[in-house]
Amino acid sequence: MEAAQLVAKILDANRKHSSNYTNSFTSAEPKLELAVVTCMDARIDPLKILGLSEGDAHILRNAGGVVSEDTIRSLVISQLLLSTKYIILIHHTNCGMASIDERTAADLIKQQTGLEFPYKIMTFRDPYEDTRASVAILANNPFILHKNIYGFVYDIDTGLLNAV
Repeated sequence: MEAAQLVAKILDANRKHSSNYTNSFTSAEPKLELAVVTCMDARIDPLKILGLSEGDAHILRNAGGVVSEDTIRSLVISQLLLSTKYIILIHHTNCGMASIDERTAADLIKQQTGLEFPYKIMTFRDPYEDTRASVAILANNPFILHKNIYGFVYDIDTGLLNAV
């Protein structure tokens, strides 16, 4: 699909959405006081996986669902300014970030762009280990005031969440 076709399709879908849209939210605070951190993988629909609806939670997504500086920044804002009290971390099986190492990823980016990548890529080997480590990072962070942190690995093949 060409870029212009893609944008036209998206704008058409937005017009349809807008024709039935009513803003029923009076606040940016999520109804369930929940923030979810997960991977950007297109196979993952966090609302569907968790049985949530629009407005229930803040959803933070990035490559691998890793706890980066920006993830922490967003969670702090979510907790301190927008009243969340619970954090769910979801990694998943068959994640691309677990299939490549940091150096190889940096080399591939340099080959494609000709530039050194200035950011941490944050690859990992095992989604279970990385979820445990991510929970610990948040639990030990003094800016994360509410320590109700739960880690899961989503099984891409079965659709089930496995508690970590």
